[in-house]
Amino acid sequence: MMQKKRVLSLFSGCGGMDLGFEGDFYIPKVCLNENLHASWIKKENGQKVLLNETNFETVFANDILSSAKVAWQSFFKKRGKNPNVFFNDSIVDLVKKYQQNQFNFPNNIDVVTGGFPCQDFSVAGKRNGFFSDKSHNGEICEKNDHLTENRGMLYKWMREVIEITKPKVFIAENVKGLVSLGNVKAIIEQDFRNIDCGYLVVPAKTLCVADYGIAQKRERVIFIGLNKRFLKKKFSDKGNCNHFRDFIYPLKTHFSNQSKNQQLDMFSQRNSELLPYVKTKDILSDLPEPNLCFDDYSQMFYSKAKYGGKTQGQIEIDLNGLAPTIRSEHHGNIEYRRLSIDHGGKHFDEINQGLIERRLTIRECARIQTFPDDYDFVIPNQTEKKNYILSPSNAYKIIGNAVPPFLAYHVAKRLETIWDELFEDIDNK
Repeated sequence: MMQKKRVLSLFSGCGGMDLGFEGDFYIPKVCLNENLHASWIKKENGQKVLLNETNFETVFANDILSSAKVAWQSFFKKRGKNPNVFFNDSIVDLVKKYQQNQFNFPNNIDVVTGGFPCQDFSVAGKRNGFFSDKSHNGEICEKNDHLTENRGMLYKWMREVIEITKPKVFIAENVKGLVSLGNVKAIIEQDFRNIDCGYLVVPAKTLCVADYGIAQKRERVIFIGLNKRFLKKKFSDKGNCNHFRDFIYPLKTHFSNQSKNQQLDMFSQRNSELLPYVKTKDILSDLPEPNLCFDDYSQMFYSKAKYGGKTQGQIEIDLNGLAPTIRSEHHGNIEYRRLSIDHGGKHFDEINQGLIERRLTIRECARIQTFPDDYDFVIPNQTEKKNYILSPSNAYKIIGNAVPPFLAYHVAKRLETIWDELFEDIDNK
């Protein structure tokens, strides 16, 4: 059996990128385009399919959130992974410990992944960019203090880890809003190009998750860098080539059949095999109402925050279209699964059945993000009633922060497919 490629994961959260890169998890069958990727199916189980394993394995993960650690370790331990590969430390502290010979990153890393913090680049936030008022460990920064260690500069510490571990590939992820914030994207790309060991940085690309079978209006910017030492010579000058960029990133599997701007070449065999966007109702239809669920804490709990009118998070999801972007909403204003008629609800058939107005459950958010149902996002403390090892409030937050695992699977499978075409076979790093 071929040895798996080793992945070092930074800003791991609850492991959406990690799970996607490893595969071997269930998704709703409707999410997978079998016209293009029937070979991805390991097993079918009713309306779900089990994805094949990839040729990647996570050997290191980190995040500063204790809730992310609890969730990650609980889930990945069930998959047979050593929970001690997760480090609940700031990347800044880990790099400093490495520099002081107090810590070592794993050897022979093939891929570094990282969704560096997005709050300072998001259009929904203050948009402080590189000048965040939060420190690397989530505390308030003193004015003009720690300018290289604030939350908006953490991509530079990811860059430090890349210099230390020298992977063949690095993949960085952030919100779409980063692209529209001055020249932030260009600065980050150039900083990655300046890594000492030399990387060809493919121009960043915004991926819409709906294009990959995920029923959500989520868009994320992906940066990919390729180590020039291993890269085949024919690719060494392809960094700014759009054709090469399209070759590196995963190919779309779905399209919007309602978009006036959608241009499909119907003479193209591949384009003719694309499927329409997945509808939210196709993801959620088999879930019982929370009051009728007795075996899944993640479906039993939903935010009881009162309706807030026109403030954020007060809309009802479109069952016949895409769900809104699942946000890191730990304070309760997660979108509504169903509004009352008085609040503008449109799911009349459900309301007429007597179903109550309520917000999305934690499991529904996880489903929309393509996390499998065996991921426990609410873990009660069996010895202390009304307490949680992983609370519903924290569950919303880490789910919203995550990379959808099925999007990460697309990225991993594309990389797996083109790996030998990209890289020379050099055993000794």
